Amino acid sequence: MPLPRALSLMLLALGMGAGAQTLDEIQSRGTLKVCIWPDYFGISWRNPHTGIIQGLDIDLSQALARDLGVRLEYVDTDFSHVLDDLEGHRCQLAMMAMGITPERTGRVNFSQPYLRSDVYAITTHANRSIQGWNDIDKPGRVVVVLKGTLMEPLMQRTLQHATLRIVTRPQEREREVESGRADVFIADYPYGKRLLMNSDWARLIAPEREVQLTDYAYAVPKGDPRWLQRINQFVWQIKRDGRLVQAARAHDLLPIMVRE
Repeated sequence: MPLPRALSLMLLALGMGAGAQTLDEIQSRGTLKVCIWPDYFGISWRNPHTGIIQGLDIDLSQALARDLGVRLEYVDTDFSHVLDDLEGHRCQLAMMAMGITPERTGRVNFSQPYLRSDVYAITTHANRSIQGWNDIDKPGRVVVVLKGTLMEPLMQRTLQHATLRIVTRPQEREREVESGRADVFIADYPYGKRLLMNSDWARLIAPEREVQLTDYAYAVPKGDPRWLQRINQFVWQIKRDGRLVQAARAHDLLPIMVRE
């Protein structure tokens, strides 16, 4: 039987409304469902040949599951679908280095940040016409971004002369640039760093000055302050007990780790 409206509003204000029992649900079912993007180098990357998944947020999601004493279940998603997945309760938490943006904060709640990255451009060694960030936004240039990432609205907002191409699969960015059909694609530090380690054709272009320094955090559905508080407690703990440093060092992400 539906609750009276006044009672429903009161329970929601207390964090006890529908969807506000996430922690109890996790404990009772013994499973934590975590959304990841399995193509995110350094964060949550699944090797297509071995099926092994690795990265900073894989290490830390395993740590969270151990802290909660539950099993861990990954839900594959990407940045164009993760908000829908959180709102639809396909997962209880997104651990995939999500940048905090106004558009996203309107739909989900974010934890305290644990990473902070600017954007970078990836081009080829053969493309000598682009030597610095100022060479990107020029007539005739083609810039590629992945749909749903924070780079999409950034480039839509800032490019004035170059052509913007939006793709839906991560590997499309690499193929467009490596083939010469595009000049650069825009990524962040984790993705760019890992790509350089695994591709002999790629060259990183760092901005000469800050473009869009973005905090990365974990995301939870709205309406459950107790669950958000528990995730913030986890972030606080891993910063102080060394687990964040250990994971960041293991995946070469210390330069963008948020220590405070």
